[in-house]
Amino acid sequence: MITVVKRVWLPVLIVAALAIGFVSISYLRSVFGSDGAVVTPVGSDTAEDFNPTVVTYEVFGTGGYALINYTDLEGLPQRTGRVSLPWTLTLETTIPSVRPDLLAQGNGEFIGCRVTVDGEVEDERTAEGVNAATYCLVKAA
Repeated sequence: MITVVKRVWLPVLIVAALAIGFVSISYLRSVFGSDGAVVTPVGSDTAEDFNPTVVTYEVFGTGGYALINYTDLEGLPQRTGRVSLPWTLTLETTIPSVRPDLLAQGNGEFIGCRVTVDGEVEDERTAEGVNAATYCLVKAA
């Protein structure tokens, strides 16, 4: 009898541990996972329509051209290369918040920039000097 117990106790213990684990996991799944997944039907968009944000970048100055770097409305840096002055770019987005900024350096002695959001001038700066450079930054639009 003792030899049978010596041989069987470990397999019995493993089977009992597996059974207790199975019952415990089944119970926990029934308690915490009993609610079905929330599924939103296609075409049930309840977001209200809103007006898009219109951002206008402007660079002006006395030189013939400028090198312009700006951030597009998705936050990606863009470079124009040499562009003639005055320069204007208008972008439109439905993103709730944008952070427009602009950096310009011209070959003249005066340069200025302006950032307009929805028709209102949010930032305007000018600079003077040889190959003047300036920037405009709107922290939130």
